[in-house]
Amino acid sequence: MSATTRHELKVPAEAEGQRLDLFIGEKLSLSRNRLKALFEADSVRVDGRKAKKGQPLVPGQTVAVEVSDAPVGAVADATQTLVVLFEDDALIAVDKPAGVPTQPIDPGETGTIANALVSRWPALAGVGADPREAGLCHRLDVETSGALLVAKTPEGWARMRAAFSESGAVDKRYLALVRGPLADEGEIELPLVHAGDHVRPAIEGEEARPAKSSFKVLRRRGVVSLVEVRLFTGVLHQVRAHLSAIGAPIIGDLRYGGRAEADLSRFFLHAASLTFEHPVSGQPTRVESPLPPELTRVLERLAP
Repeated sequence: MSATTRHELKVPAEAEGQRLDLFIGEKLSLSRNRLKALFEADSVRVDGRKAKKGQPLVPGQTVAVEVSDAPVGAVADATQTLVVLFEDDALIAVDKPAGVPTQPIDPGETGTIANALVSRWPALAGVGADPREAGLCHRLDVETSGALLVAKTPEGWARMRAAFSESGAVDKRYLALVRGPLADEGEIELPLVHAGDHVRPAIEGEEARPAKSSFKVLRRRGVVSLVEVRLFTGVLHQVRAHLSAIGAPIIGDLRYGGRAEADLSRFFLHAASLTFEHPVSGQPTRVESPLPPELTRVLERLAP
């Protein structure tokens, strides 16, 4: 059984009203995923009582946190084959298949893209704010396929993370097959709020993350459309939630109102391209990922 370290944090006056999870993350330099795991493991107490991550703090409270001392970095694992789309001295882009997580959540977890990256490029184990990131500059949902960008150095990672955080600095294009009435093109600017394992449009007055997308129909057959979606922000499940909110959910995406499709065990969403300013040369750089065979077959059948 791994050892744990107990941290006791006194809430100062200037932290009044701050969210508990943000306070802990700042004080202990913990990632969002690590914080989530602590609350799920019931490892946080406020004045001796079980606490919720979003509760506001009161000056004078004592926050107790039990943090595992077990290594949390991505373990090298070569069982996942990597398809490299691009590589130079600063960056790598790999083609993520559907069904494979981007990075581990639990210590010792394997079978993710990050594990495969560390196995092939061991130096990536030290790149990123979280040791599990292995240089990954962004993430994709488990069932989303496509282009993932990786930085080889801490400096390159910091520059690319800043670019991904800046609206529109990285041109992110997705292909989605949807069912529902849809204009030829449009913009969706709809703030999203986390609700358990998904996100939903915010209600007036709720604390939410800004989210902006645009879409363009590439092919159409009846109420089925192949759309290209551009993300200007990077909220969890943004493409899925935005398309669902305008009445055109992604085919196969049952969580967001899409219908199941025969012979398709995933939803039809693919990260098709990334265009960005190279962190070293400053030159425009584009990475493209081809549509995988299981999506090509569905597209040929439903949207010729």
